[in-house]
Amino acid sequence: MTESQLSPFRLQAGNQQARFDERSDLDPPRLWDVNAINDLTCPVRISPPEVATRRAVTGHAMAAESVQSASRNRLQYRFRAPMHLLVMYEKGERRDGETFVEGLPRSTLRNLERKLTFVPAGHEFHEWHEPRGHTRIMLFYFDPAKLKIGSELGIPDISLGPRLLFEDAMLWHTAVKLKALVDSFSSGDRLYFETLGTLLVCEIVRLRRERPSIQPRVRGGLAPWQQRIVTAYIEEHVNERIPIATLAHLVRLSPCHFSRVFKQSLGMPPHRYQTTLRMEQAKLLLTERAVSVTEIGLTIGFSGPNAFATAFRKATGLAPSDYRRSLPPMTP
Repeated sequence: MTESQLSPFRLQAGNQQARFDERSDLDPPRLWDVNAINDLTCPVRISPPEVATRRAVTGHAMAAESVQSASRNRLQYRFRAPMHLLVMYEKGERRDGETFVEGLPRSTLRNLERKLTFVPAGHEFHEWHEPRGHTRIMLFYFDPAKLKIGSELGIPDISLGPRLLFEDAMLWHTAVKLKALVDSFSSGDRLYFETLGTLLVCEIVRLRRERPSIQPRVRGGLAPWQQRIVTAYIEEHVNERIPIATLAHLVRLSPCHFSRVFKQSLGMPPHRYQTTLRMEQAKLLLTERAVSVTEIGLTIGFSGPNAFATAFRKATGLAPSDYRRSLPPMTP
């Protein structure tokens, strides 16, 4: 087989080389364990490489990779390739750091647990952090040349936009199932592995159709440093009442001017932006069926169940209890 026939995916470890190559649908996905990586020509580059334990499963049009690190020293992740990347932060909190996806403002969010980041093919992804403890992430790679999701969903020329450190219960559930499969993989799981991969892409497409990603700054809006500071503050205090004056002070603007340029940059007023983040958190909490709807409303800062139900219905079109019933059952 010539080099031109190979898929872009390739992983080198010492003198061994594993590739995502063209093969029959009857061939099972391939599995490898990597404890020291000398060169990554396409998957996410991790620096320093020796602190990360990596385990991956490959399929026809996708791959899933588990990455763990117990290091408390500075870690860096870099990626730019002709394939889509979904990052799933299962466990991770940083003392300091920054996450960047080309086309979006940078984020300095400290608590990354249960967050997701989507990097479209060709976009740059760069992240560095100083971890507070153990880090566990999943990396999902998708070859767009082999995916036919757009045409199957009636979108002939689909263009997926970047998303940075967001939450989505449906997407998370599917990613968790894939993670469990990678952790205990056997050759008989090939069909399930690739089916879950297809479902994961469908969920990403659904997000694109339901809610556009945040756009970069427009002329006259917040400066990049202002947008980065204020959105990070809202994320860190999402369940609290945040006065406009507090946000305006952070970026050295008057409250009136701040409200205007915030809406111009992010497409909504600060209060609605915070409410949107709260609703995303509520969706995630509703997956925990042992927690009552009343408790969830109080946890995310609402004064009572009626106020929470009204806000949730306005944002999603469903009552919290109806949304919970619509979720697929959790896998054990």
